[in-house]
Amino acid sequence: MSGKGMVRAIFLVVFAVWLMIWVMLPTKLYKNTWTRNLETTLNSTYFSGQAAFGCAYLHFQNKSTDSSNHSKRLGLDSATALLKQPVVVMAPLGIVSALELTFAAMFVALLIWSLANYLYVSFGNLHMHKEGEKIWEAKLRSVSLRLGYVGNICWAFLFFPVTRGSSVLPLIGLTSESSIKYHIWLGHLSNILFAAHTIGFIIYWAITNQMAEMVEWSKTWVSNVAGVIAIVIAMPMWVTSLPQFRRMKFELFFYTHHLYLLYIFFYVLHVGDAYFCMILPGIFLFLIDRYLRFLQSRQRTALLSARILPCGLLELNFSKTPGLYYNPTSILFVNVPRISKLQWHPFTVSSNCNMETDELSVVIKCQGSWSDKLYKELGSSLDRLEVSTEGPYGPTSSHFLRHECLVLVSGGSGITPFISIIREIIFQIQKPNFKVPRVIMICAFKSSADLAMLDLLLPISGTPQQISQIQLQIEAYITREEEQPMTETHKPLQTIWFKPSPLDSPISATLGPNNWLWLGAIISSSFLMFLLLLGIVTRYYIYPIDHNTEQIYHFSYRALWDIFLVCVCIFIVSSVVFMWCKKQNAREANRIQKREISTPVTSQGVSPWFSGAELESLSHQSLVQATKVHFGSRPDFKKTLLDLKESDVGVLACGPRKMRHDVAKICASGLAQNLHFESISFTL
Repeated sequence: MSGKGMVRAIFLVVFAVWLMIWVMLPTKLYKNTWTRNLETTLNSTYFSGQAAFGCAYLHFQNKSTDSSNHSKRLGLDSATALLKQPVVVMAPLGIVSALELTFAAMFVALLIWSLANYLYVSFGNLHMHKEGEKIWEAKLRSVSLRLGYVGNICWAFLFFPVTRGSSVLPLIGLTSESSIKYHIWLGHLSNILFAAHTIGFIIYWAITNQMAEMVEWSKTWVSNVAGVIAIVIAMPMWVTSLPQFRRMKFELFFYTHHLYLLYIFFYVLHVGDAYFCMILPGIFLFLIDRYLRFLQSRQRTALLSARILPCGLLELNFSKTPGLYYNPTSILFVNVPRISKLQWHPFTVSSNCNMETDELSVVIKCQGSWSDKLYKELGSSLDRLEVSTEGPYGPTSSHFLRHECLVLVSGGSGITPFISIIREIIFQIQKPNFKVPRVIMICAFKSSADLAMLDLLLPISGTPQQISQIQLQIEAYITREEEQPMTETHKPLQTIWFKPSPLDSPISATLGPNNWLWLGAIISSSFLMFLLLLGIVTRYYIYPIDHNTEQIYHFSYRALWDIFLVCVCIFIVSSVVFMWCKKQNAREANRIQKREISTPVTSQGVSPWFSGAELESLSHQSLVQATKVHFGSRPDFKKTLLDLKESDVGVLACGPRKMRHDVAKICASGLAQNLHFESISFTL
């Protein structure tokens, strides 16, 4: 097993131990202040320690000197690669690997075991049911209550997949992009359980004539009205997140999902501090990540230039600090206040940090209201455009370099993640003893104008490396045209340069070059501060009230103290560290040589893909020679993949869901043992 595989195995074992502690504690230990604090310490301290350890490990891992050998050394062994093969390809689950299916089955078993355990203990104490309450009514109340308990287990994991900058995901080989589906699964499952929990209690209150309980805010037990408010908030979030609704009304989904802050607040008031402690690790890491992203997004990013392609594609080129390192297929979140101050959209990074040390580029396809407005803004002769960014986020290694052959399957703008992969191979080929993988790129486009996307394979800076040095074969399929059109029917390419502004900053790691170490310091320091303040408040404020025979401290106020202290500790520690690192980043940014252009410049050219166009460079000639264009046809994925003779073939697919599913089914069919599939997408 590789070094990274060993670390992942250790992390998973530690995670499993934490999970057992997490599941076992709440069945008994939640009845007094001492056991609540004990649970908080054992549960959350244990996991925060893992997260901080993960940050330190990732920091030293990134210090590797040879990225090509590093990526091979960190490659998955054959057993793990086999487990990552797709075994289920169907809606609504999407593409599910054997490893994911195994963990999903284990998680479902955990939920069933937890529910059975809760009900076994509860039904054993039915002789203590309320006076005048029938046995079946007591059982209905007990089942409804325990469904809510099981829903809490889903919430304990709900926030990990959307914690973009966390160390937890990279340690187990995941990215925020690839793990979004886990958030979707957990969200649907938790909402089903909480809906059943709510309906069960409404039925119970109705048949026992206790509907007034629905609006009760108890001082000594859970607040029912807070739970009602939480589920009322959750329902529109759930409905608008359904795939059909989200695709048609994405902006409504986007804005409605921001109700999660209110949802968390009333959820915690409803369940109390004991169960809040159970889900605290995920929420704690999420709040740290979300606040750091908020601080990063307040800065204006230096936008250097934009390339406008005739196919309605945009490439935005930002300034970045030389110390910012990222791997291919990374994503960057972009906000343009001129269009919308609230909307953030993820786009694939097309540049390579080794070849373009001072620039970072993203590719945007105009296929929605936001991107259409951006396209119009860039076409209106702007001299400057204010932009904010978050990220980049991506994998911790270039794992695709370990394959003998790479098959990159894309549909439309799905080609954008592969641009960075091609550029990485162009860079790595300069290194001695680097074994160049054979690359087959299969691209499906609607029209010949989309062929201009292939121009982005070559960096805008015009590097001397020639694409002919790699074994590249491009099969481009134009599905809606029978023959090649003439040049004059297409718009020319445009490159727009923007005025620099002293208020803009280059893109940099949120916490500087030592980002992972600083993040580990924030996690450990803020959590220790939380425990210290919680102990002080409990000992010198809550404890004296609790032990006064004439009064008891309000049940919901305990949870409020937890929420308040968590937020305060994260705010103080994260702000101090961020401001310190910001000063360091500013010093590095001042050393970057900025382009001094007094007025915006627009240059035009014609893409070499159309008849009559002149080839601008040897690189373009090599690119055209490596490309075979098929008009009026679609790719035969099965024939192409099964004809490959290499023993280790990496198959990466990005594009429409049907295309990704078709390719995944071929790889999962068992007809070829040399195919290793990976899907690149935010959707299932």
